[in-house]
Amino acid sequence: MKPKIAAQSGTFESSDVIFLIEPLPDNIGRKLEISSTVMQQFGDSFNRIVTKMLDQYEMTDIHLIAKDKGALEPTIKARLETALKRSLDLQEGTLK
Repeated sequence: MKPKIAAQSGTFESSDVIFLIEPLPDNIGRKLEISSTVMQQFGDSFNRIVTKMLDQYEMTDIHLIAKDKGALEPTIKARLETALKRSLDLQEGTLK
């Protein structure tokens, strides 16, 4: 799948994460920009969660920006799922 529209989910508050998604031109692949206040301790885990979810949705040609402030795994998954569904125009709250 490919994102249809730009979308976001989450906040930049402590213990939360914000995801911003933009569609890319065809055949570009995935461009991921991930930053976290706990990258040194949990960066590998965060990257695995994001990659696994993108694989589950079979996302291609996506620019994903994640700014993490120490979110727990359930929060990361929920925020990313919401952003993905919004970018596919499957959920309300999209950036238009």
